Amino acid sequence: MKASPFESEAALGTRRPIIRRNPDDAQEVEMVEAGWGLQPWEGQGAKPFKFIRSEGKTFPTHRCLIPASEFQVKNGDRHFRVTLEDGNWFYLAGVWRPANPDWPLSFAVVTIEANPDVFFYQERQGSVLRRRQNMAWLDLTVPQEELLQALPARSFTVTEIAPRAPELRQTGLSF
Repeated sequence: MKASPFESEAALGTRRPIIRRNPDDAQEVEMVEAGWGLQPWEGQGAKPFKFIRSEGKTFPTHRCLIPASEFQVKNGDRHFRVTLEDGNWFYLAGVWRPANPDWPLSFAVVTIEANPDVFFYQERQGSVLRRRQNMAWLDLTVPQEELLQALPARSFTVTEIAPRAPELRQTGLSF
């Protein structure tokens, strides 16, 4: 498997591989392609959503893993790449829903408060799971509160993707 960058600004419905327990055979772990964004809940004005806050929620079923080599954050007009300090790839914690006549198989990323490295750029981030935590998330073998925690400071390297153009400085006056 090759993990790829997770683009937080990708369009609703963007397809990505997710890893989940096979709903027809719970002994099997499978990788399937799913669309990013869950169908809105019932109600007028409801919109599809790509992220779901972890606070106050439990995820007893339909957990999934989104393999990633990095995730991206945006601060104003600046974009940044966030990778693990050691360069390893990881998973984002997610939830999935089965397809129905109106919506394809889809997933959303579970979010937490940003760790200190990311908080400088934005207040929330997808919950990063290290590779050794993958089965604990899928199988509920560790309480979700222990898994859905920000990694310690200095866990990430943050680099600008598209740096701002240098400001032009006027070195002298012309008349």
